[in-house]
Amino acid sequence: MPGFRAHIIGSSVVGAGYGAAAWYLGGMPPSTAALGAGLCAVSGMLPDLDSGPGVPLRESVAFAAAVTPMLMISRFQEWGLPLEAMILAGAAIYLAVRFGLSWLVENHSKHRGMLHSVPAAAIAGQITFLAFASSEPLHRYYISGAVVVGYLTHLVLDEIWAVRQGLFGPKVKKSFGTALKFIGPELWPNLAAYALVIVLGAFSAGDAHWGERFAAMRQHMHHAAHYQQYYPQPTHPAAAQPTYQPVYQQPQQQSWQFRR
Repeated sequence: MPGFRAHIIGSSVVGAGYGAAAWYLGGMPPSTAALGAGLCAVSGMLPDLDSGPGVPLRESVAFAAAVTPMLMISRFQEWGLPLEAMILAGAAIYLAVRFGLSWLVENHSKHRGMLHSVPAAAIAGQITFLAFASSEPLHRYYISGAVVVGYLTHLVLDEIWAVRQGLFGPKVKKSFGTALKFIGPELWPNLAAYALVIVLGAFSAGDAHWGERFAAMRQHMHHAAHYQQYYPQPTHPAAAQPTYQPVYQQPQQQSWQFRR
């Protein structure tokens, strides 16, 4: 199977193409495109959380613990948290991911289990979507998609490395089909994975609905302010009165009157 370096190189190349396409073809801001490219590159480490103690587990957990609080800065601002509360919340999330997730993976995961699966990639994307709150809905889809693409890149590389060239043609290893899969061999990990997909999907759908609704309201307010800037309305009630009188209200001289 490909090593840690091969996964990082592969996901970095895909991430660079993902960010360049979003910036050059999709009109994404350069900073947002660069963030998506970086997340795609480092997300190639996430499936190896189940590889046991070593460099992949240590680096993957450290990355997730450091990035998750930063992605939630906009979410903290939406909740109206003061700076001190943001720092405390970020520290709590870091500790929970750094030690809680590490303990959970080391004690309740199996190598090439459901962490190496398409539902796991969907879960990583949904968590990113809920953590990253942006005023632009398209940016949220792009950032969460970057994590999914990087995750799937790791799984695809595992499947490619499971096919090798033999003396009489390509030979398929026993590990082929154990990475890019939808269902694992054990029941409870499958149920847990799909339960998370359904629950996080429901939360993501509701959050996306409200986010797009608020974005439409902000766009409407922006257009109203732009119109008010170029077409100001009178503020004083007397100024709103017309400066002329219609013809039918103007005094007219009667035809039967005569001059002396």
